[in-house]
Formats: sequence, structure tokens, C-alpha cells
Amino acid sequence: MNIPFLIFIGVFAIIAGAYYLLVVLPESRSQSDLRRRLKSEDPKQAELRLLKKEYVFSSIEMLNTVLAKLEGLSSPLRTLLDQAGLTLTVGTFVLLSTTIFFASAILAEWYYHAVWWLALPAGALTALIPLFVVRFLRKQRMYKFDEQFPEAVDLIARAMRAGHAFPTGLKMVGDELPPPVGAEFRSLYEKQNFGAPLPEMLRAFAERIPSLDARFFVTAVLTQREAGGNLAEVLDRLAAVMRDRFRIKREVRVRSAHGRISAFVLAGLPPTLAVFMLSSSPENMQVLITDPLGIKLAVVAVTLQVIGMLVVRKLVDIEY
Repeated sequence: MNIPFLIFIGVFAIIAGAYYLLVVLPESRSQSDLRRRLKSEDPKQAELRLLKKEYVFSSIEMLNTVLAKLEGLSSPLRTLLDQAGLTLTVGTFVLLSTTIFFASAILAEWYYHAVWWLALPAGALTALIPLFVVRFLRKQRMYKFDEQFPEAVDLIARAMRAGHAFPTGLKMVGDELPPPVGAEFRSLYEKQNFGAPLPEMLRAFAERIPSLDARFFVTAVLTQREAGGNLAEVLDRLAAVMRDRFRIKREVRVRSAHGRISAFVLAGLPPTLAVFMLSSSPENMQVLITDPLGIKLAVVAVTLQVIGMLVVRKLVDIEY
């Protein structure tokens, strides 16, 4: 069997084992302890304890303390994971990225030992993969939310015309519509049903959902609660506006698909060729590392690549 393949399997087994011992096993134990307490304690006391408990960034106490202090880093990550609809904790996400960083750095340093300094950039780039995946999942979830949101607003308007209260309309949306709209409205209804003020929950809903339609909805409801008026009629018109905006958004995505694919290919082609040349003929790439002119050319190439990516992204990012 190939020796590099065996080394790769060994490194992967060590990293996977460390991830299981440091992340998966502690979290499973904490969940088991929580289920045990819920079974043994009085339900009211358990509910009060859960309500008073602060958000746990990680089941590892030391990492949880560090992330709690680094609120500027952990809070955006927590919001990103929530918006993506993932159940990962911030600590799990950080440990996963750190594990990928060290694994990629070790493999790059072993495989390209002639250019050892490549290990840190390779580790940093691969460590960003979980972030890109989570951002992609959030984008897909928000796109689906925008697609379902007009139907949710229509359902609330129909419920109010039938004589139901606004919270009942929220409950109907949570029960009848699929995720992500159904899950978000179910959470909104349950929070206000437990006694939280509805205006505060609506504002938190607008902050949690990075969608202009959600802000329109919250603004319309809060304005009606303060100034009065026919909320069902307002929601009907708002749903029609949301459908028109989503139709335009979908048309823009179709018309800009060619530009986005071209930008993706042009952005990924140079680094892919660089990695291929490092693998096939590393001696030819030494010129870009050892020769002063080669270093200058590499810096200029990377700079132009970044500028080109930003320009193309600005061109295909059409406001609607």
C-alpha cells in the first residue's frame, strides 16, 4: 500500500479521535445529564433552571469561558449558526475549524516540505471551509424563507379575517407551514406564549432573520399596534409586495447566473493551477519563492486576483 496514503489515514485517525474525545463525547455526556435531571426533577423546577441558564458556547469549561469573554467573536458565530438552522455550538465550530487547520498544515508541510512556509496559508484557507459551508447553508435557508414568507403572511391575514387573534395566526403558521418559516414562527409564538412581550419578540425576530421582508412585516405589525387600523388588509398588501420582490429576485438570479459562474471559475483557476504545479513540478515553482523578481510577480498576481474578484462580485451583486 502507498506510504503517503497510510500517513494520511494515520493523521486523520488521530484528528478524528481527538475531535471525538474533546467535542462529541463531552457534549453527549452533558445531554445525558440534562435528560437525567429532567426525568428526576420536578418539571417546574427544571423549567426554571433552564430559563435561568445562560447560553453555553461549549461543553468544555475552559473553552466556554474563553468564548464567553470573546463576545465579539462568539456572538456573530452564534448568530450565523442560528440563521443557518444548525444545532452546532460555537465551541464545536471553533474546534472543527482548528482541527482542519492543523490537519491541513501538517499534511501540507509533509507533502511540500521544500516549501514549508506553505503550511500556514494552506491551513488557514482550509480552516475557512466550515465558515463558507455555514454561510452557504444560511444563504439557502434565507432564500427558502423569502419564498415561504408571503404564504405565512397570507395565512395570518386570513386567520385574522376569520376572527382569530394575531398570536393565533402565528401558531397556525408554525403548525401548518414547513421549515424554515414554520420553525421561526413556532419559536416566536412559544416565546410570547410563555409571557415575553410580543413587540420585543417581533424585534428579536427581525434581528434574527436577515431579510428585508421580515423587517417590513415587523414594522407593519408594530405600527398597527400603536396607531390602529385594519391589520389583515395591511398584511394582504404586504404579501403581494413580497411576492413581487421575490419574483424580481429570482429573475435577477437567473440573469446573473452566467456572471456568477464565470467569476467562480476565474477566481478558482489560478489557485488550482498553483496547487497542481506544486504537486507535479515543484522545482519550477521555486522561481516564485527564491528569486526576488518571482516574489514580486507573485505578490502582484495575488493582488490583481483579489481586486478582480472584488470587481466581478460587485458587478454580479445586483440590488433589487
